[in-house]
Amino acid sequence: MRKIQTQGVHHITIIGADRKTTIDFWEGVLGMPFIFDQPNLDDPNEGHLYFDPGDGRLITIFTNESREPDAEPVPEATGSLHHLALNVSQATFWQVAARLDARGVKHSGPVDRGFMDSIYFRDPLGLRLELASYRFEPPEGCRHADVMIEAHRVRVSRGDHHIDREHLADAIELLVQRRQNSLSNDRDARNPY
Repeated sequence: MRKIQTQGVHHITIIGADRKTTIDFWEGVLGMPFIFDQPNLDDPNEGHLYFDPGDGRLITIFTNESREPDAEPVPEATGSLHHLALNVSQATFWQVAARLDARGVKHSGPVDRGFMDSIYFRDPLGLRLELASYRFEPPEGCRHADVMIEAHRVRVSRGDHHIDREHLADAIELLVQRRQNSLSNDRDARNPY
């Protein structure tokens, strides 16, 4: 048997409430442009709204004017979605708590995840969302995933509990050494002082 190779997330579809609540939250709170609107092709009683989360991929919402917003937390059970994590820059991340506070939205406050910063809150329908911000930029020609797997290897080799900033810095250095040529025969660290 052969595997099916994926190439990224195409889109995520969420069952929403009414159209206004959907647009007000996804575009009005999270700043995702509302880019496409059509009927749900599988249910003529529903709308299908498309939003751009910032990377050109899509988050889509099925809307129905007969569904009321219900902020009760979405049940957590085997096979269900725990949370949806969205990427934000470090500059934006440090504004999130104040902006949620201004709207009266309860949230976790900043959470230190070692390799990233996170903040958690619920949408008007009880779905847990995470706004996450990496604490690093990958070197040219690498992806965040390349740095993460290398940082994992560094962490495991040292017997450390979780990935932290030191592992990220060392992983980036290793990736640069592997991917970028140098005229120096010896690339070891030196002290010029």
